[in-house]
Amino acid sequence: MIDPKIRTLIRVIEEGSFTRAAAALHLTQPAVSHHIRQLETEYGIPIFRPDKKELVPTPEGAVLIKYARRALALDRSARQAIEDSRRSLRHLAVGLTPTAGENLMPQVLALYCHEHPETHINIVTDTINNLYQRMELYELDLAVVEGALPGGRFHSVLLDTDYLCLIVSPQHPFARRQSVLPGELKGERLILRPAKAGTRALFDSYLQSQGESVQNFNVMMELDNVAMIKDLVSQDLGVSIIAKSACREEERAGRLVAVPIENASMSRNIQLVYHGDFSHPDVLEELRAIYNRIR
Repeated sequence: MIDPKIRTLIRVIEEGSFTRAAAALHLTQPAVSHHIRQLETEYGIPIFRPDKKELVPTPEGAVLIKYARRALALDRSARQAIEDSRRSLRHLAVGLTPTAGENLMPQVLALYCHEHPETHINIVTDTINNLYQRMELYELDLAVVEGALPGGRFHSVLLDTDYLCLIVSPQHPFARRQSVLPGELKGERLILRPAKAGTRALFDSYLQSQGESVQNFNVMMELDNVAMIKDLVSQDLGVSIIAKSACREEERAGRLVAVPIENASMSRNIQLVYHGDFSHPDVLEELRAIYNRIR
């Protein structure tokens, strides 16, 4: 189904050189170069900048590479769907943002597989922007995100409404408080998600609305791992701002205490995002039902 030249182009991008791509494809380097020249002739564009030591796509080449990746993803999906049909199976690729991966969703997906033994789910955890790109390329069937995927190209089902809160260890003085003032956080050692994370962007936006900046706070560490952040906070090595849904289990076990920040509105929706042509609407309804059942 896929033009071999397209497969060659993608392998060149993945390997970063014509030589390594040739070795991976069991072709000669002249054959790889010939495939690329044929594509350039066919589309009437230069794919790579000729004056760079590294392979740098031209703007037109980047567009072609984007659609080549999408074509390969669709080809893999078609082959998998055909094989699933033969074997009465169902494969789903589901993307989770790191916070979604720390709430109920892994349990929801596991329960769905338990109730539907013919279903196999591959979970990918990544940032919201990377999940958006993978959805565009049809590398993912579904994504569970906080907030909304940019672009407005997908459909969504609302699972829950979540909000950010302060988390501290049970030994921290704030653990006995009903709430804290935003200014009180300036005296704390903050462990935050990186600026690219949705949780961090929401916190930064809140601070800006209050005429504040994260630069005025003692951010001792930025960490793109929610589980590690919770572990460090539970040891009273700092405090953090994370989604309330991501610390339910630790709260029940007494390892963390979630404390509201006074007059802070940092809420967002947890959404199940999918393609308009997603062919299993029953899956969406069942996932939402399982989520509501166990939350």
